[in-house]
Amino acid sequence: MRDMLVVKCGGNAAVRSEAICADVAAVHRGGRPVILAHGGSADIDGLAERLGVPSRRLVAPDGVSTRYTDERTLEVVQLALAGSVKPRLLATLRACGVDAVGLTGLDAGLLVAARKPAHRALIDGRRVVVRDDHSGRITGVNGDLLSAVLAAGLLPVVSPPALTEDGRVVNTDADRAAAAVAGAVRASTLVLLTGAGGVLADRHDERSVLPVCRVPREGTPPVVTGGMGVKLIAAREALLAGAGRVLIADGRRPHPVQEALAGSCTEVLLEEE
Repeated sequence: MRDMLVVKCGGNAAVRSEAICADVAAVHRGGRPVILAHGGSADIDGLAERLGVPSRRLVAPDGVSTRYTDERTLEVVQLALAGSVKPRLLATLRACGVDAVGLTGLDAGLLVAARKPAHRALIDGRRVVVRDDHSGRITGVNGDLLSAVLAAGLLPVVSPPALTEDGRVVNTDADRAAAAVAGAVRASTLVLLTGAGGVLADRHDERSVLPVCRVPREGTPPVVTGGMGVKLIAAREALLAGAGRVLIADGRRPHPVQEALAGSCTEVLLEEE
């Protein structure tokens, strides 16, 4: 499909999911194919606290931080995303006059991932190897499923977890899941909406939004603080997989998608080879 748009609704508590849904619904009603991807970090952390499951992060040697997913946390992730965040988004889209279909990576093998047997991380300044993390890197996307949903006039709402080739459930970062989807459907634009105005030159200054951020084709991205490292990695993966452009923008604005597409964002570009 031409001019495909993929929008990722960030899980930060400050992100205005209702406003994102309203913008996405308007795009859908206007006839442009759009896919909504989502995470749910605030919901996951809140549920984990209520259930007494510790929320922990793994910080790689390059400074990029990801969620540590042991067996209990994996269960919390599934409950929060499929049982709380996704129904809320679907209900909001329905109230905006759009019929949406909620999908996790488990549905018809939508997201296929390879689980990493070991993760290198920094804990208390020491390099350690973590072997009980149930997360993986996406290796495949069932684009035919997404095309069938879109062809039926429905709006796909996609989230982790993913499924390994041998049938195991694994967590995967929602930004990177959105990037994999954008690459698989050759989206013209991927919009990653978060709790910041974009990529900041100074993480302490909200006004220091970079209009453009260039990332190397491999290796550590130029910014890793504030959760931006994994977003820049996701942006790189989307561009390398065939997405036309990637925008990182403020999900707290009244019209987050409209304003991002109008230029209130950071556009991520690949460094020249």
